[in-house]
Amino acid sequence: MSSDEPSRMVRQYRNVITGFAAKLYPEEVKEMEKMEGFLHARPENVYSLHTTHTPAFLDLSPDRGAWLSSNYGKGVIIGVFDSGITPGHPSFDDTGVPPPPARWKGKCEFSGVACNNKLIGARNFLRGESGPPIDSDGHGTHTASTAAGNFVPGANTFHQANGTASGMAPLAHLAVYKVCDHRDCSEGDLLAAIETAIEDGVDVISASLGGKGEPFYQDSNVIGSFYAALNGVFVSASADNSGPAMFSVTNAAPWMLTVGSSTLDRSIVARVSLGNREELDGQSLNQVTNLPSVMLPLVYPGSQGDQAARFCHAGSLDSTAVKGKVVLCSRGGDVTRIGKGQNVKDAGGAAMIMMNDKVSAYSVEADPHVLPAAHVSYAAGEKIITYINSTAAPVATIRFKGTVFGDDTAPMVSSFSGRGPNSVSPGILKPDIIGPGSSILAAWPKSVDPYRHGRSTFNMFTGTSMSCPHLSGIAALIKSDHPDWSPAMIQSAIMTSASQTNLKGQPILDERNLPADVFAMGAGHVNPPKALDPGLVYDIARCDYISYLCHLYTEAQVRIIAGKKINCRKLKYRGISDEAQLNYPSFAVQLGRRSKRYLRTVINVGDPRSSYRAQIGKIPGVDVTVAPEVLRFEEVKEKKTYEVTFSRQNLDVNGSYVEGFISWVSPKHIVRMPISINLVIPG
Repeated sequence: MSSDEPSRMVRQYRNVITGFAAKLYPEEVKEMEKMEGFLHARPENVYSLHTTHTPAFLDLSPDRGAWLSSNYGKGVIIGVFDSGITPGHPSFDDTGVPPPPARWKGKCEFSGVACNNKLIGARNFLRGESGPPIDSDGHGTHTASTAAGNFVPGANTFHQANGTASGMAPLAHLAVYKVCDHRDCSEGDLLAAIETAIEDGVDVISASLGGKGEPFYQDSNVIGSFYAALNGVFVSASADNSGPAMFSVTNAAPWMLTVGSSTLDRSIVARVSLGNREELDGQSLNQVTNLPSVMLPLVYPGSQGDQAARFCHAGSLDSTAVKGKVVLCSRGGDVTRIGKGQNVKDAGGAAMIMMNDKVSAYSVEADPHVLPAAHVSYAAGEKIITYINSTAAPVATIRFKGTVFGDDTAPMVSSFSGRGPNSVSPGILKPDIIGPGSSILAAWPKSVDPYRHGRSTFNMFTGTSMSCPHLSGIAALIKSDHPDWSPAMIQSAIMTSASQTNLKGQPILDERNLPADVFAMGAGHVNPPKALDPGLVYDIARCDYISYLCHLYTEAQVRIIAGKKINCRKLKYRGISDEAQLNYPSFAVQLGRRSKRYLRTVINVGDPRSSYRAQIGKIPGVDVTVAPEVLRFEEVKEKKTYEVTFSRQNLDVNGSYVEGFISWVSPKHIVRMPISINLVIPG
């Protein structure tokens, strides 16, 4: 190769794997496979990128509770892996933030004073891009401020959701690693960034990105996260946005906290008024004032079966038919929600009503539409269609009611949130937790609001990308309060303290307004004050992770993840011949004719002298016993082991999933573990 030819060596790794990333032809890979010491080679994967009110919604208050006991996350470093950051944004001001801890070894690639005690590190790992990690996309700025943005009063967008913005750990430090651009992230860049972040000294990794559910040994995000966990770094990752389809959850390794999305009790209301006097509430961030108050003609271009017109594709709308009218569009059809409004506007429509598809049901978002619009549920859309068909001259208008708080059905699982079962490791229940991810207001590189200009810019965004940094910040609070806890202990604290009820005190619902199952919400909705004081926690040792991997994969495949030779036969004495035997704070069990028994070990992190009694949530068709039924502790950090036995009541029912829980209850704590049982053909 001549000196002028660009190097084909892309990355060389020091710790997370023993290997490199390079540009090779297939025949070169075949030759490399013949070399002594060769282990594995494959094509590079590409990953995709998966707040003013959320602190109050999560019971984080400046004058009491979790923020005070955790000192607002001071001293903890959150590494954000995303599309970069916008330096100088008020969310990254360092007022009240102490200097970084002495262990910090990272770098800032911005010049001048862009980095400070808040933004202590900024690195660009994006292949082919030189210069500092400027966020041209907005995604990284949004997620970083959600995790650890400082307090910014008067934050809003389109004059909505006004209040003081802050991240979950407002006085924690941020270290940003740019690994994504235009919503694509190469795994070679990501792996190099994770390796560097661990060496830099981060405590928490926030990764709002992921692949397509590959086996662990083919997923560099999972491999890098494994190395991080072994080095004491907590990893929070998004559950993907392919819900509500089953088996859509990603980032499903047990050493990652897999985060699904939920709604807030805040709505930006756009109310549809029909000619028959029926009123239906939807949402829109852009609360425009130029829509006439009088009723306008209402049309549904898809009424005659034209699918392009139904979804309001560009060029599909007859300007003569829609000009000056309110246009009903269906969600989906490979047109973005905002794009539909633009197409209606281009065709001369006066306003748009966007109805959900049947799958998205009642899950609606507040978007910055380009014209007067309302995003309504599928049920509301069906009512609108019925009205259109009932009269020769249907009319409607949209009345904008602004920001409204107090929706007591919140939190509800967002329709898009990735769902279990876990296709990569069926014995590990995923997702682990849900947190706020729908219509989240956070920092943005530039103004998207035509009414507001200047440096204090915010935007509302939706996705598990938004729920992930909420949990990253909450993990930082726990780490600040309990610096000696392992990543597995922090994950356990979050999961076992979660809530399963909404603001009404009723079971959390999914997008269909039906009780959410464990594949939608995992352990439940995050409860930060309780997570800081969980009573008991579960921990997992490195050798147990390895033994668990030996059950899933060959020794060669385990070596790809673990980074060194593994003798799985020597690990069998640890008893992990079934994934569900890992000391994880949930159960996912496949149950046939034979009963199954599992051990779990808890550590007392509450009162020294305490007693917990087992409470079993009834599981249809399954008998559950716990022994002993009472756990008594005499000191902090004392460990107790108990046995759980699952037995079938009825061998005729197969192929279904049933669920329940086991809780350890004391006068001060409820330590709850969710359970999923797959009833299979007896064997």
